[in-house]
Amino acid sequence: MEVDEDIVIVGAGIAGLTTSLGLHKLGIRSLVLESSDELRTAGYALTLWTNAWKALDAVGIGDSLRLQHELLDGNVSASTLSGLETSNTSFKVKGNNGDHEVRRVKRNLLLEAIAKELPNANIRYFSKVVSIEEAGFYKLVHLADGTTYKTKVLIGCDGVNSVVARWLGFKKPASTGRMSIRGSVDFNYSHGFEPKSRQFFGNGVRFGFVPCDDNFVYWFFTWTPSSQEKEREDSPAKMKHFVLSKLGKVPDRIRAVIENTELDNFIPYPIRYRYPWELLWRNISKDNVCVTGDALHPMTPDIGQGGCAALEDSVVLARCLAKALFDETSKESKDKDERELDEYKRIEMGLNKYAKERKWRSIELISTAYIVGFIQQSNGKIMTFLRDKILATFLSGLQLKKADFDCGKLRIS
Repeated sequence: MEVDEDIVIVGAGIAGLTTSLGLHKLGIRSLVLESSDELRTAGYALTLWTNAWKALDAVGIGDSLRLQHELLDGNVSASTLSGLETSNTSFKVKGNNGDHEVRRVKRNLLLEAIAKELPNANIRYFSKVVSIEEAGFYKLVHLADGTTYKTKVLIGCDGVNSVVARWLGFKKPASTGRMSIRGSVDFNYSHGFEPKSRQFFGNGVRFGFVPCDDNFVYWFFTWTPSSQEKEREDSPAKMKHFVLSKLGKVPDRIRAVIENTELDNFIPYPIRYRYPWELLWRNISKDNVCVTGDALHPMTPDIGQGGCAALEDSVVLARCLAKALFDETSKESKDKDERELDEYKRIEMGLNKYAKERKWRSIELISTAYIVGFIQQSNGKIMTFLRDKILATFLSGLQLKKADFDCGKLRIS
């Protein structure tokens, strides 16, 4: 069965839903194809920095999410080796784009807030894309269930294993050799932590936790496993014991966050990223196809910008694509083929404009995240000294600097 859709978005994650919402706010319909049977809300929570809130305000859902998540005051870093504080950075400062705003947001609430603003018909579940085919001015998107969508615009928001990115010629994201565990605890009572993010470095690990509200705490733990440690990865109980053994001199009340976490949280996964130079010679967009979010710029989690950058992508893409579609010339003297060619060229130009806006921003964030993670998780004596005594405050401030960015309003000038 072949179905016509003007705009098809693959993936109902942060990038896919926000792109669809941006287009919807501008009066343009799109269809989001999601392979799972419901919204993909796994992942617990993510830090949304100043740039992300500007994007959420652009699509009109910032205020509703602010009501559910507390404002973070700053970040405190400490050494797991000495137990001493190495930096204390305030978020209550003004950047080039106004006051900074940082909150830890539950992933399910974020996705539900976006999806709530979309018509139900805009999301189709159980829709796994298996191949993409060219057909003149259109792309044919073939699904596992036999359905084929014929579309004027194809947008890949389908994550690190993106089918659309592969069609554009991108390689699979590279492994960093590092692993990560993410978990959360709902204390069902006030946990008593200040509204600050806390990070601990030393002994080759990076550990941190962030309160989302008065009861809920999210935490993360990254490390580079040895061959012996890999044997623990299949046992959540052993992984929990391993994490606790690597925390070093952290306060007991912080250690209790890990101790109170259920075992099913202790599932490790590899940290992957896209080589930044790949964005120099690969096409972010080609013809009437482009990618956003993790399909474009998978990055390490060390500056907390993966989801934030996806929100930026979505606003910029919706704006560029809408302008291209609304920039229609007169149809009076054109036959059908000429009109289709004209629209195809305008779409191509709109996606190229989006790609130019996002290329260097993506390269910058991927590179910065990798370097910060390398320094923070290093275990050598010299690098430990530099990190704890000299670079700690700089690295913490670098997160604010990269978040001081405004993707612009959702309007066509």
